[in-house]
Amino acid sequence: MASFTIARMGHPILSTPARPVADPTTPDLQRLLADMLETLDDSGGIGLAAPQVGVPLRVVIYRVPAERNNGEAIPLRVLVNPVLEPLGTAMTEDWEACLSLPGLTGRVPRHARLRWRGQAADGSVTEGEAEGFHARILQHECDHLDGVLYPQRMTDLGTFGFAEEVRARLAIQADAERIDSSATNTNGHGE
Repeated sequence: MASFTIARMGHPILSTPARPVADPTTPDLQRLLADMLETLDDSGGIGLAAPQVGVPLRVVIYRVPAERNNGEAIPLRVLVNPVLEPLGTAMTEDWEACLSLPGLTGRVPRHARLRWRGQAADGSVTEGEAEGFHARILQHECDHLDGVLYPQRMTDLGTFGFAEEVRARLAIQADAERIDSSATNTNGHGE
């Protein structure tokens, strides 16, 4: 196995739609999946799409940590030729980061719920529904298959920036809100 270098924003493979996989059971694809898993583990990421490692195929791998999924972890999942279908019109906006945009973050609107289907590594059909963070990960990774990076989905580029700076700004805002709330609760009208 070999860990790949992750393509960064600006690399042409990240803006090119990926090709469907004819047979997910080939030794070449199995090797790709093993290398993608090693790369994901080495990076400390949650998900990875084949284009991010220089392979223009419709393949994603991801896992959902329990703390981001109401206490229930979703172990590593492989999706080949995934298809997503939004369930309803509800959208949520939350912070996202990406291994292809190291050190950056931004608030991205995504569908709150969706149905997904694709093929597993053994070629079998796999499908299910996702909501919350799980749905967000799927949309983020599948965007890579269509040549889309999360800043292209953002509606307010004022929330886009270096994660360290954004965290500092949010901490300052939270402190100010806490102080304001405390003052309001002390004298009843915030003066």
